[in-house]
Amino acid sequence: MKKLLFALTLLPGSLLLKAQVHIEPGIKGGLNVATLSTGSSNSNIDPRISANLGVLAHIHLSPEFAVQPELLFSGQGAKQTISNVEYKTNLNYLQLPILLQYMIGTGFRIETGPQFGALVSAKQKAGSVSTDVKDGYKKLDAAWVFGAGYLTSSGFGIDARYNLGLSKINDNNAAKVANRVFSAGIFYQFKAMHHH
Repeated sequence: MKKLLFALTLLPGSLLLKAQVHIEPGIKGGLNVATLSTGSSNSNIDPRISANLGVLAHIHLSPEFAVQPELLFSGQGAKQTISNVEYKTNLNYLQLPILLQYMIGTGFRIETGPQFGALVSAKQKAGSVSTDVKDGYKKLDAAWVFGAGYLTSSGFGIDARYNLGLSKINDNNAAKVANRVFSAGIFYQFKAMHHH
């Protein structure tokens, strides 16, 4: 029995070694063009331009496929002008996307997967007056990410993605408000740490 258990504990490790898994850590940053979908046809909602910054781990499963978890600080929200006053909703999240990537060769890759977010801060600004509105928003957010990227041989790359918010982020009975974020950025992927 002990031998069997020992064999079973070794099995995942030996399978991983056979799969030649290697991990390439990286850093990334970019620009967010964020807005909020409110379900109404209110056309005077403008995007909030903000930033995203974080770390990634590019984990090869095969020459074509990789999984890439990331941890990002992401500025989201929207702004709206009502009778000449600009109202800004500034929502800052810590985002954890877990993306499945398909490498097309030549450096190009397409990616998709879920993203889980934790609300760090929520501020409503009317002109120069800022109000904390974190109580009005849910602590957690879920989105689905669609994206594409290009990695150069030097380790630098560019990527663009669209985050479609799936969950209702407002903590009240009003119509569902959801995050919508288009982001573009650059990343640097450190060379592989091979485990042969």
